[in-house]
Amino acid sequence: MKQPETYDPRDHCTRRKILFVCLGNICRSPAAEAVMKSLIRKECLEDRFTIDSAGISSYHRGELADPRMRACAARRGYTLLHRSRPVRSEDFEDFDLIIGMDDSNIDELLQMSPDIESDAKVHRMTDYCKAKVADHVPDPYYDGGFDNVLDILEDACSGLLESEKKALGIG
Repeated sequence: MKQPETYDPRDHCTRRKILFVCLGNICRSPAAEAVMKSLIRKECLEDRFTIDSAGISSYHRGELADPRMRACAARRGYTLLHRSRPVRSEDFEDFDLIIGMDDSNIDELLQMSPDIESDAKVHRMTDYCKAKVADHVPDPYYDGGFDNVLDILEDACSGLLESEKKALGIG
Protein backbone atom coordinates (compact mmCIF):
# COMPACT_ATOMS: atom_id res chain seq x y z
CA MET A 1 0.00 0.00 0.00
CA LYS A 2 1.35 3.40 -1.00
CA GLN A 3 1.97 5.84 1.82
CA PRO A 4 0.24 9.24 1.61
CA GLU A 5 2.32 12.13 0.26
CA THR A 6 2.47 13.68 3.73
CA TYR A 7 3.75 10.49 5.38
CA ASP A 8 6.53 11.12 7.87
CA PRO A 9 7.94 8.03 9.58
CA ARG A 10 8.74 10.13 12.67
CA ASP A 11 4.98 10.54 13.22
CA HIS A 12 4.90 6.93 14.33
CA CYS A 13 7.85 7.06 16.70
CA THR A 14 7.39 6.02 20.25
CA ARG A 15 6.92 8.77 22.78
CA ARG A 16 9.88 9.49 25.03
CA LYS A 17 8.78 9.16 28.63
CA ILE A 18 10.71 11.11 31.25
CA LEU A 19 10.21 10.95 35.03
CA PHE A 20 11.76 13.60 37.28
CA VAL A 21 12.45 12.52 40.87
CA CYS A 22 13.32 14.34 44.09
CA LEU A 23 12.85 13.46 47.76
CA GLY A 24 9.24 14.48 48.41
CA ASN A 25 7.95 15.46 44.96
CA ILE A 26 6.86 18.87 46.20
CA CYS A 27 9.68 21.21 45.09
CA ARG A 28 12.33 20.22 42.56
CA SER A 29 10.75 17.41 40.55
CA PRO A 30 7.34 19.05 40.00
CA ALA A 31 9.18 22.23 38.99
CA ALA A 32 11.32 20.23 36.53
CA GLU A 33 8.13 18.65 35.17
CA ALA A 34 6.56 22.09 34.62
CA VAL A 35 9.69 23.56 33.03
CA MET A 36 10.11 20.59 30.68
CA LYS A 37 6.43 20.60 29.68
CA SER A 38 6.68 24.32 28.93
CA LEU A 39 9.74 23.85 26.70
CA ILE A 40 8.07 20.95 24.90
CA ARG A 41 4.89 22.98 24.39
CA LYS A 42 6.89 25.93 22.96
CA GLU A 43 8.37 23.59 20.36
CA CYS A 44 5.01 21.91 19.62
CA LEU A 45 6.37 18.49 20.64
CA GLU A 46 3.66 17.44 23.10
CA ASP A 47 2.88 14.38 20.97
CA ARG A 48 6.48 13.15 21.29
CA PHE A 49 6.92 13.26 25.08
CA THR A 50 5.28 12.13 28.30
CA ILE A 51 6.57 14.00 31.35
CA ASP A 52 5.84 13.18 35.00
CA SER A 53 7.42 13.52 38.42
CA ALA A 54 7.59 11.49 41.62
CA GLY A 55 9.28 11.39 44.99
CA ILE A 56 11.53 8.94 46.77
CA SER A 57 9.37 9.24 49.88
CA SER A 58 5.60 9.04 50.14
CA TYR A 59 5.41 11.53 53.01
CA HIS A 60 3.68 14.21 50.89
CA ARG A 61 1.54 11.81 48.80
CA GLY A 62 -1.39 13.65 47.20
CA GLU A 63 -0.17 17.14 48.13
CA LEU A 64 0.36 19.98 45.69
CA ALA A 65 3.86 21.39 45.31
CA ASP A 66 5.19 23.54 48.15
CA PRO A 67 3.46 26.95 48.02
CA ARG A 68 6.84 28.74 47.91
CA MET A 69 7.87 26.70 44.86
CA ARG A 70 4.50 27.31 43.20
CA ALA A 71 4.81 31.07 43.80
CA CYS A 72 8.37 31.23 42.47
CA ALA A 73 7.43 29.15 39.43
CA ALA A 74 4.34 31.29 38.78
CA ARG A 75 6.53 34.41 38.62
CA ARG A 76 8.29 32.74 35.68
CA GLY A 77 5.09 31.64 34.00
CA TYR A 78 4.97 28.01 35.19
CA THR A 79 1.93 26.43 36.80
CA LEU A 80 2.60 23.50 39.13
CA LEU A 81 -0.57 21.39 39.28
CA HIS A 82 1.05 18.02 39.97
CA ARG A 83 0.15 16.16 43.16
CA SER A 84 2.94 14.31 44.91
CA ARG A 85 3.31 10.60 44.41
CA PRO A 86 6.07 8.15 45.29
CA VAL A 87 8.20 6.35 42.72
CA ARG A 88 6.55 3.02 41.83
CA SER A 89 8.24 -0.16 40.68
CA GLU A 90 6.41 0.05 37.35
CA ASP A 91 8.01 3.46 36.69
CA PHE A 92 11.21 1.61 35.81
CA GLU A 93 9.32 -0.16 33.03
CA ASP A 94 7.11 2.74 31.97
CA PHE A 95 9.73 5.49 31.61
CA ASP A 96 12.71 5.83 29.27
CA LEU A 97 14.57 8.23 31.56
CA ILE A 98 14.34 8.61 35.32
CA ILE A 99 16.12 11.76 36.39
CA GLY A 100 17.18 12.39 39.98
CA MET A 101 18.01 15.78 41.40
CA ASP A 102 20.95 14.81 43.64
CA ASP A 103 23.24 11.91 44.59
CA SER A 104 20.88 10.75 47.32
CA ASN A 105 18.02 10.50 44.81
CA ILE A 106 20.27 8.65 42.37
CA ASP A 107 21.40 6.18 45.05
CA GLU A 108 17.80 5.51 46.14
CA LEU A 109 16.65 5.06 42.54
CA LEU A 110 19.46 2.59 41.84
CA GLN A 111 18.49 0.63 44.96
CA MET A 112 14.87 0.53 43.78
CA SER A 113 15.82 -0.40 40.22
CA PRO A 114 14.82 -3.98 39.37
CA ASP A 115 17.63 -4.71 36.89
CA ILE A 116 20.67 -3.41 35.05
CA GLU A 117 18.56 -2.19 32.10
CA SER A 118 16.59 -0.02 34.51
CA ASP A 119 19.81 1.23 36.12
CA ALA A 120 20.77 2.67 32.73
CA LYS A 121 17.61 4.81 32.73
CA VAL A 122 18.69 6.67 35.88
CA HIS A 123 20.42 10.00 35.23
CA ARG A 124 21.39 13.12 37.19
CA MET A 125 19.52 16.31 36.29
CA THR A 126 22.61 18.49 36.32
CA ASP A 127 24.35 16.27 33.76
CA TYR A 128 22.17 18.08 31.21
CA CYS A 129 23.19 21.62 32.26
CA LYS A 130 24.64 23.67 29.43
CA ALA A 131 25.49 26.96 31.14
CA LYS A 132 25.17 26.35 34.88
CA VAL A 133 27.91 24.55 36.75
CA ALA A 134 26.23 22.40 39.40
CA ASP A 135 26.66 18.84 40.63
CA HIS A 136 23.12 18.65 42.02
CA VAL A 137 19.85 20.55 42.24
CA PRO A 138 19.73 21.74 45.87
CA ASP A 139 16.62 21.02 47.92
CA PRO A 140 15.05 24.41 48.73
CA TYR A 141 12.54 23.02 51.25
CA TYR A 142 14.48 24.05 54.38
CA ASP A 143 17.03 26.57 53.14
CA GLY A 144 15.18 28.40 50.37
CA GLY A 145 16.84 29.18 47.07
CA PHE A 146 13.79 28.51 44.91
CA ASP A 147 14.98 30.91 42.19
CA ASN A 148 18.37 29.18 42.05
CA VAL A 149 16.60 25.83 41.71
CA LEU A 150 14.56 27.15 38.79
CA ASP A 151 17.68 28.63 37.17
CA ILE A 152 19.34 25.20 37.28
CA LEU A 153 16.20 23.38 36.12
CA GLU A 154 15.63 25.73 33.18
CA ASP A 155 19.21 25.21 32.01
CA ALA A 156 19.15 21.44 32.54
CA CYS A 157 15.73 20.95 30.95
CA SER A 158 16.88 22.91 27.91
CA GLY A 159 19.92 20.64 27.61
CA LEU A 160 17.79 17.54 28.17
CA LEU A 161 15.32 18.53 25.47
CA GLU A 162 18.18 19.25 23.07
CA SER A 163 19.62 15.80 23.80
CA GLU A 164 16.27 14.07 23.38
CA LYS A 165 15.53 15.86 20.13
CA LYS A 166 18.85 14.63 18.74
CA ALA A 167 18.06 11.10 19.89
CA LEU A 168 14.67 11.29 18.17
CA GLY A 169 16.11 12.84 15.01
CA ILE A 170 14.16 16.07 15.46
CA GLY A 171 15.56 19.39 14.23
